[in-house]
Amino acid sequence: MSAPGAPSAALQRLRLRTELRKARIKAGLTQREVAQKMEWSPSKLIRIEAGEVGISVNDLRPLLTTYDITDRRKIETLLDLARGSRKMPFTEFRDIYSKEFLQYLALESSASIIRNFNPLVVPGLLQTEEYARAVMSSYSQGMSEELMDRYIEGRLARQDLLQGDEGSQLFFVIDESVVRRQVGGRGVMRTQLERLAELAAGPRVSIQILPFSVGAHPGMQGPFTLFEFEAEEMPDSIYLENPRGDSYLSNSPEETGRYLESFWELEDAAVKDDVDTLLLRLAGRLGEGRDDLVSLLAETE
Repeated sequence: MSAPGAPSAALQRLRLRTELRKARIKAGLTQREVAQKMEWSPSKLIRIEAGEVGISVNDLRPLLTTYDITDRRKIETLLDLARGSRKMPFTEFRDIYSKEFLQYLALESSASIIRNFNPLVVPGLLQTEEYARAVMSSYSQGMSEELMDRYIEGRLARQDLLQGDEGSQLFFVIDESVVRRQVGGRGVMRTQLERLAELAAGPRVSIQILPFSVGAHPGMQGPFTLFEFEAEEMPDSIYLENPRGDSYLSNSPEETGRYLESFWELEDAAVKDDVDTLLLRLAGRLGEGRDDLVSLLAETE
């Protein structure tokens, strides 16, 4: 665990990889040239610059010499980043998570602001265990119970981010269909709605609902997550994932700026006042058993 107020290991690795890439470019060297000078495989440097692996202090010192970095204060800063970035979050789940999703988790655990839009399901950070299991069971047929439990364990571990009154600010816009669809049945969905209401009433989590009446909107292209950081040298990042599981991560200012504008547009159209009360009312109607299309159709017969 980091000391209170200390940068997370993930953020320190993100900062270090950014600084090392900038230093290499400033030195006029390609990744292949650096690998040859260091007597490394090219893949080692590529993985360091991608933030997939850390770098030891013993490896970093000669690398900084290769980049002609001689300022002692700069060297100590980079060495401290290397020391602090060795233990990345969620490395114990490398057996089930792809490297792309581990990068996502590094951003998630380090960002000062997270903005998420989802038109399909309750975002993973907000899911109850029963809801998460129902979602995963629907598209992971044939998965063993043991592996399913591992995925659920990882998902719930992420929710430590929600604990306490201090920490990152989280903004969620979810489609009305997400709170209407009875994932896992009435009982599971009612508990999920009550959990969302509890979170929406807290100080750090904003949950807004995009109603059907809005019609076509920018979020129809799919779910996305935006990460913003307090450290000036850390660029904002955008993460996209499609139903096939393919993912895309970018810190291009043009892309992050475009998605930020889309998120603000979705917020403008969303229901944002007394959302906790609204969610509890929806949960209550589920308990009455008359809040779905099947019940409405039965009334017309």
